[in-house]
Amino acid sequence: MLFDYPRISRLVCATLVLSCCAAQAPAAPKVYVLDSAQAQLTTIDEDTRLVDGTITTGKEPHHLMLTPDHSALVVANSASNSLMLIDPATGVVRRRIEGIEDPYQLAFSPDGDWFVTAGLRLNRVDIYHYDGQSMTLAKRLPLENKPSHLCFSSDSHTVFVSLQESGELAAIDVLSQVVLWRIPVGDTPAGVWCVPGDRYVMVGMTGEDDVAVVDWHTHAVIKRIHSGRGAHNFRALDDGRHVAVSNRVSNTITILDFTTLEKTGEIGGLMAGPDDMELSADHRFMWVTFRFASHVGIIDLVSDKLVATIAVGRSPHGIFISDGAPLTDQ
Repeated sequence: MLFDYPRISRLVCATLVLSCCAAQAPAAPKVYVLDSAQAQLTTIDEDTRLVDGTITTGKEPHHLMLTPDHSALVVANSASNSLMLIDPATGVVRRRIEGIEDPYQLAFSPDGDWFVTAGLRLNRVDIYHYDGQSMTLAKRLPLENKPSHLCFSSDSHTVFVSLQESGELAAIDVLSQVVLWRIPVGDTPAGVWCVPGDRYVMVGMTGEDDVAVVDWHTHAVIKRIHSGRGAHNFRALDDGRHVAVSNRVSNTITILDFTTLEKTGEIGGLMAGPDDMELSADHRFMWVTFRFASHVGIIDLVSDKLVATIAVGRSPHGIFISDGAPLTDQ
């Protein structure tokens, strides 16, 4: 038998090249969903929109965010008093940090020097020094009643906190770790969003049907923008102009123009309890957790229609896309 050695060599080389390419192919983007009533994180393949796994967390994981260097995704387990750090590309758990008490909500300062948690259960805000690896407690600051959501001023000096039961917005000086002021804003304030330019803070009024716009320099509510019942949380649309507001009772999402402080659109036809939102890298799709329906939804922002739903665990809350659009407007 005669062998065509040049042809065989070419086939072997081609096979090796294909194998190497397959081995080095980047992993599909992942969507992470915190099932807060089930102590787990559901992972979804963003391309196929299929659930591809679950990860056990601590009790009541509500919120999550990237570290300042984007190397780890931090999951806050509020009832277990712990954090879990995950590789955002692969979903591999890297380490757990114990002793972070009641981290219902979490935030890193824009300069990366501070890490702050809101203790909804303990009526406290904890401020930590952050060196890129470790969190060192600087101050436990009592703050009644029911500190909920957080956002930082762009200079990292001030963190704003909604107080759900007292109906207030508070401002904390991070450097001195003291409460600067607190003002009434309405019934059950939840999500807070620092408007680019450091002039206003928007507050979702979950006990009402509006967003309160606070001039934090004069400590006054200067406008209320009608959204929908149960206005709750925010997600910038990364276009320099618009931000989305989830309305957990009316089951809608409102689009606001933060440059004019006006409502510009509304998305309906959603499942019960739209809560946290994420944006795909191409800005085409918004992913949203349906807190009261145990599903995640995908909204086409061209048609403003819900185009897909995916069953996840109980009470889905925080959501993150590994290659999602950046939070450049925040």
